[in-house]
Amino acid sequence: MSDDDDWFERALREESDDDDATRDTDAVETNDEAEDSDADTRDAPDSVDAPNPDAPAPGGSDDPFATSFAEAFENAPAPGTDDDTRGQHPTGDVSDEFWSGRDSDSGSLEFDEEAFESNIDRIDVGIEGLDEMILGGVPERSLMVTIGSAGTGKTTFGLQFLFEALQNGGSGVFITLEENRERILNTADEKGWNFSEYEADGTLAIVDLDPIEMANSLSSIRNELPRLVEEFGADRLVLDSVSLLEMMYDHPSKRRSEVFDFTRSLKDAGVTTMLTSEADQSNPYISRHGIVEYLSDAVFILQYVRPDDFRETRLAIEIQKIRDANHSRETKPYELTSDGISVYRQANIF
Repeated sequence: MSDDDDWFERALREESDDDDATRDTDAVETNDEAEDSDADTRDAPDSVDAPNPDAPAPGGSDDPFATSFAEAFENAPAPGTDDDTRGQHPTGDVSDEFWSGRDSDSGSLEFDEEAFESNIDRIDVGIEGLDEMILGGVPERSLMVTIGSAGTGKTTFGLQFLFEALQNGGSGVFITLEENRERILNTADEKGWNFSEYEADGTLAIVDLDPIEMANSLSSIRNELPRLVEEFGADRLVLDSVSLLEMMYDHPSKRRSEVFDFTRSLKDAGVTTMLTSEADQSNPYISRHGIVEYLSDAVFILQYVRPDDFRETRLAIEIQKIRDANHSRETKPYELTSDGISVYRQANIF
């Protein structure tokens, strides 16, 4: 067994001990030079330095590698909120002006209502209003990414996407590089999604990873991910967020090749995947490093929209692309509520 594989077994033993205590108390080069050139123009400046590996891990632990990917994933039984609330409407209510277009013709969808003829199995994202903007649903086993700035609801989007599978008898994996496992469980439970029960039933695995650890072990994770997903029986997987993983690599070509290989391993695993990504600071329609949207089958844009008078900041969603699916290209308002994200497809932004 190689050194890369040893951490899986070691992590598994550590997870088992933790669970018992709780009950009692560079790189593969891309052959397509055109893709390289296109991606290079999107890369953000290399001024962001990788975090210091010697620095303490978030949450106060002295060992950033105390909890690992395989530990939470592989130890989960076989299948048998949130910072983003900052984007909520300031008053909790929606003004009448906000809904001025609800019943107007301009609020109707602009895609062909005829049935989309396809033999591809399709799924709902699980977000009210958004699913109605996608004719027939998203092709199963797609790799999707949700791009947005801080507070637009990316984590909530991912949790709600996972909940859609869980409540319909499916199973899922949530990998977080930003929050710890308890925070994710609490956020979902507060919205009435009962993630704690799904985890106890063995249909949900929540994996909290330090970004440095994931970057250092990415080769091993890529190799093992398809097997782990198959053994767990996961229908959906969420990674929140891929931006933190991208930040671990200073050199653009290294970053591209690592992210490319990782997304390819997700597709090889045959699981429907949702990535979240920070938006570029100057352009809300591209990710921070301009990579994942080109590797994904579907792209959802979450953004703030401000009127000329700056009276009120609103949240808007847009479907940038979905391969093998007809979808609306309108920008529609949405809200972050105690029940999750609701998209108002019959309303106008202003």
